[in-house]
Amino acid sequence: MNDMSGFRWQAPRRSRQLGEAIRRGLVGRCPACGRGRLFRAYLKIVPSCKVCGEDLSHARADDAPAYLTMLVVCHVVGAGVLLSDNILPQTPIALVALFWLLVTIGVSLLLLPRMKGAVVGQQWALFMHGFGGDAG
Repeated sequence: MNDMSGFRWQAPRRSRQLGEAIRRGLVGRCPACGRGRLFRAYLKIVPSCKVCGEDLSHARADDAPAYLTMLVVCHVVGAGVLLSDNILPQTPIALVALFWLLVTIGVSLLLLPRMKGAVVGQQWALFMHGFGGDAG
């Protein structure tokens, strides 16, 4: 007595390469084709790829790019701050603090769109948030 009246058959989804999609997102390219631009502004995703037509409006990166950026920046800057006293021992603390503040801001601004692209690439490859739809 196997009642499958509520079961709906679907065509199998075509496999998407996770690593390749993340790499494409890291460089700001469409995760589907790798040729179209992913961003239309600093952090604004294009609604669809102009090259392959992939619908990118489903992207919901939320806070993940900010957390990933902070993870990387805090480790790099934290190590740099700890090593500053050994590398330049007689440097005034205000100058060291200003230097690492500027490094933190610069690296964060460079990494944030790349992290967002990587998250969107991951979502696309894993069919998350509507990427792929029912037809796959």
